[in-house]
Amino acid sequence: MRQAGFFCIKPAAISPAVAAPTRAAFHFGKAPIADDIVLDVEVREQTGTGGARDARRGGKVPGILYGGTLGPVAIAARASVFRKALHSGRLLGHVVTLRYGEETQPVIAKDVQFHPVTDEPVHFDLYRVDLHQMIRIAVPVHFRNQEDSPGIKRGGTLNIALHEVEVLAPAGSIPEELVVDLTGLDIGDAVRAAALTLPAGVELSIDGEATVASIATSSALQVEEEEAAEETAEAVEGEAEAPEAETE
Repeated sequence: MRQAGFFCIKPAAISPAVAAPTRAAFHFGKAPIADDIVLDVEVREQTGTGGARDARRGGKVPGILYGGTLGPVAIAARASVFRKALHSGRLLGHVVTLRYGEETQPVIAKDVQFHPVTDEPVHFDLYRVDLHQMIRIAVPVHFRNQEDSPGIKRGGTLNIALHEVEVLAPAGSIPEELVVDLTGLDIGDAVRAAALTLPAGVELSIDGEATVASIATSSALQVEEEEAAEETAEAVEGEAEAPEAETE
């Protein structure tokens, strides 16, 4: 029967960077905690650069599990399985289920490193979480109803200052996105972070006065406005000169 702490690896196999845990490295359950992604992993007994290289040669992506009151543990996932999870768009910034056999642990993928040439994942970091704990995380911002923005209709441009906004959210209720409704926004209008609609239990982790986006005059519209201003000025000058001609 497998012990609850399957990370009970011999200390000799652990480098100083990854200490052998003295207790169960996961808070294990018997069923997946996150519905979308279940990432099957194995424990790497060799750590450091050499261990990571060996894992890649074996068709796996090496990673580290850390966080909470437990020590870091070297793990690995099959490259094909990890790529599938990564390309689903529901790995980074989401709570996923880490699974070893029948044992599971909720985690968040905090970082994925890629090869500079092939763009293949070469390493990942997973952070242990409790589904009810508050975590700080960046959530993508998406913009809707550009066609209902008077400023954009008149040729203005949407200047996006923040593509992501950092929030504090329960690990089990991280929003997929934050939506900005551009309806009614005219040139010169700006959207502040405080104006974002946040789900219940989610709080901003940045200054509410931070500009998320604004509607600005485009270069083409600015040229048109300058030309119109010049034409108006010339017309005014013409009207001013006309009476002098009649007096002569």
